[in-house]
Amino acid sequence: MALTQQQRDEKRRAKAERLQEEDLRLKVRRGTKQALLELMEWAGLEENGEAMTLLIHRAHELGPERAVHFLTPPRHEIEISDSVAQKLDRFRISRELRAPALMLSDDLDDTGVPLVSACT
Repeated sequence: MALTQQQRDEKRRAKAERLQEEDLRLKVRRGTKQALLELMEWAGLEENGEAMTLLIHRAHELGPERAVHFLTPPRHEIEISDSVAQKLDRFRISRELRAPALMLSDDLDDTGVPLVSACT
């Protein structure tokens, strides 16, 4: 006799508890999803979970020194162009040239300190 849906659910939950399975969720953007799909295609895998499980275990096999390369997010270098630097400099100079009487108490410097108290 076939199991009912409730019986199948109970059997699935009991198995998951026995194996100490935990549901991990991952939200990704299009580029990450595309990279995962390509990895799955290269390896001939059809399930996301299987691919991610294999990736985790393979990275772990590398050990702490070699795995850290794959687990360190790339850092972006911020470079300010000459034209932006000039505009920022002109803005700073114009702020310095303003008369102290025109400064309002809500004008803040880079650290959040009111400019009026910074000038005195």
